[in-house]
Amino acid sequence: MRAGITKILLMLLLLGSAGAALSACHTVEGAGQDIQDTGQAVQNAL
Repeated sequence: MRAGITKILLMLLLLGSAGAALSACHTVEGAGQDIQDTGQAVQNAL
């Protein structure tokens, strides 16, 4: 019984970590796009 609970908790921890990692990647991608858009706006202004 105790092994089953440990397995479930480990699986939840792994899923939570994977979700956090994927959302962080999306955030970095969005930040990169914002920086690229800002650079493009500066080039257009010059």
